[in-house]
Amino acid sequence: MKKTIILGALITAGFLNTNLHAKTYSSESDAKGVYVGASYGYLRVDSDNGFDENKSAYQVFAGYGFNQYFAIESSFIDFGDYGNDFANADTDGYTLGLKAGVPVSDNISIYVRGGQLWYETDYSVLGVNNSADDEGLFAGVGASYHINEDWTVKFDYTVYDNDLDVDSATDDIDDANFSTDLKHASLGFEFKF
Repeated sequence: MKKTIILGALITAGFLNTNLHAKTYSSESDAKGVYVGASYGYLRVDSDNGFDENKSAYQVFAGYGFNQYFAIESSFIDFGDYGNDFANADTDGYTLGLKAGVPVSDNISIYVRGGQLWYETDYSVLGVNNSADDEGLFAGVGASYHINEDWTVKFDYTVYDNDLDVDSATDDIDDANFSTDLKHASLGFEFKF
């Protein structure tokens, strides 16, 4: 496993080194078009029913920039497992939203983003296992550093609203509704085609 990680890091470093010599970034001409990326970071799970936990989560995303100010973006995010002895959950989700940004220098831009979250949660409450599909909203802020016309490093902080209603899973649990905020701070890379 360590060899795979080291090999992947060396290949990525070589690829980035080769592409760092590409043309410098111009916010007016290079913001338009298709991009893909991935991010990984810290996840804080805040719940009114004791789902408070710190862990990590990853996300892959794709988008289209209309210009230097607006983009549409979709993603898949794996929130992983969280919970306690009473109840625990494993949540994955898909998002679709808008991103609005503004360049603050030649290589740095800041942005806000928000939209719709569709998610599936596999959960266990007092030994009763089930799954639920639902939807919520997300909102976030971030900053991007454009290395060149192709590569961008970005820091992002996003809050995902996740409500889970497990009343239908069992009649023995009263008021089995869980309101959970998933707060994700991540560092990621973006590649522009």
